[in-house]
Amino acid sequence: MRLHELKDLIRVIDQSSIQEFELEQDGVRVVLKKAVSAAVAPVSRPEAVAVKEEAVLPQPVQKTSEPVAEQPKPEPKPAQPAVAENAEADANLHQIVSPMVGTFYRAPAPDAPPYVEVGDQVNEKTVVCIVEAMKLMNEIEAEVSGEIVAIHAENGQLVEYGQPLFTVKVK
Repeated sequence: MRLHELKDLIRVIDQSSIQEFELEQDGVRVVLKKAVSAAVAPVSRPEAVAVKEEAVLPQPVQKTSEPVAEQPKPEPKPAQPAVAENAEADANLHQIVSPMVGTFYRAPAPDAPPYVEVGDQVNEKTVVCIVEAMKLMNEIEAEVSGEIVAIHAENGQLVEYGQPLFTVKVK
C-alpha cells in the first residue's frame, strides 16, 4: 500500500461515520479506530431571544367620563443574528484548517525554530506546520498567499479534522 493510498484511506474513514476499519492486503494489516469523544454536541440549540425589561409605573386614576385608551406595550424584538463588525476584513481572512486528526507541531524538530510566526508572509506552497497522524508526519501548506495573523493551536496539541490552525490575511 502506497503512502498516498493510506492518506486517502485515513481521510475517507475520518469523514465517515465508521468507528473502526480493518484491512489486510498482501500481508499488510491496517487497523484504523476513531477516538470516542466523551462530550457529544447537541443536535440543535434554541436561539436566545433578548428581552428588554421595562419598569411599569402605576398610572394615576383619571376621573373623566371618556374611556381611557390603553397604550400598547412595546413588543420585544428578537435578537439580531451576530453580524461581523468588519465584513470587509473577514473577506480577506483565510483559515488554514487541519486536514486530519492528529498532533500539531509548529516546527520540524523539537529544537528547530517554528515554520511560521505571526506576521510572517506565506505563499501557497509554504509549509506552516506538521500534523502527525499514525506515526506519519504530514506537512501542511498555507494554500494561499498572505500574512499569518493568528495561530490557533499549541505545539503538541491534538487537533481535529477541520479545526482552524492558522488565520492568514490574504493579499
